[in-house]
Amino acid sequence: MKKIFFALIVLFHIGAAQQAAGDAANIEPRYVIDIPTAGILKRGAVSLDANFFQDGGLMFGLTAGALEKLTFGISYGGTGIIGKNSAVMQKLPGVMIKYRIVDESTVMPAIALGFDSQGKETYLDSLERFTIKSRGIFIAGSKNYSILGFLSFHGGVNWSMEKADGDKDMDVFVGMEKSIGSDISFLAEYDFAFNDNNNRALGTGNGYLNAGIRWAIAPGLTLGFDFKNIVKNSMNAVTFANRTIKVEYYTTL
Repeated sequence: MKKIFFALIVLFHIGAAQQAAGDAANIEPRYVIDIPTAGILKRGAVSLDANFFQDGGLMFGLTAGALEKLTFGISYGGTGIIGKNSAVMQKLPGVMIKYRIVDESTVMPAIALGFDSQGKETYLDSLERFTIKSRGIFIAGSKNYSILGFLSFHGGVNWSMEKADGDKDMDVFVGMEKSIGSDISFLAEYDFAFNDNNNRALGTGNGYLNAGIRWAIAPGLTLGFDFKNIVKNSMNAVTFANRTIKVEYYTTL
């Protein structure tokens, strides 16, 4: 209960951010690392991204700004794509749709309502879920401050559709981003993982703590490096953190 109370306080004080690597960036982030934000793409903008993760995993995503406040995307991937093992692909592509219902103002955060069926990392057939569950239906808020560059706070709640493990609880998440100079940003997020801590769930009740950096290496091109599950919120975690890489390219049609 204390965790829920803390997360709701944070959520009421957050709003929309400018992205995604350094002070000079002007693209709103749609995610911190795994958690969604209230950020959307501008109408006519397109983002292509590739995520590299453990077990030779690779996931591609395509996101587009369809309308002024509506963003949608599709993604697909699997494990064993890199390396010598046989590739195992996820059963269906992931889909994401997000609509911004409130724009950021001086006192109000930006707030977005969305749906995302794409989980993160390895898909587990025996549990009918991804290692990190998809968000499902979510509400996210974000707010950006000008403090020695940009400082952004994000948070929200979600209800995942991946419930075959028996854990059907609502989840809560919070995150932040701080620019460092004109090209670099530091990211951190915490997923309380209330929907991943009982029955046949993978989590052990500690939640998922992730941190990373984003580097704008060229106009529209961002490279990210992340440390995930730092607090070892799983029974089989043996290393300090999962190390993943993300490459994103943004352009306007």
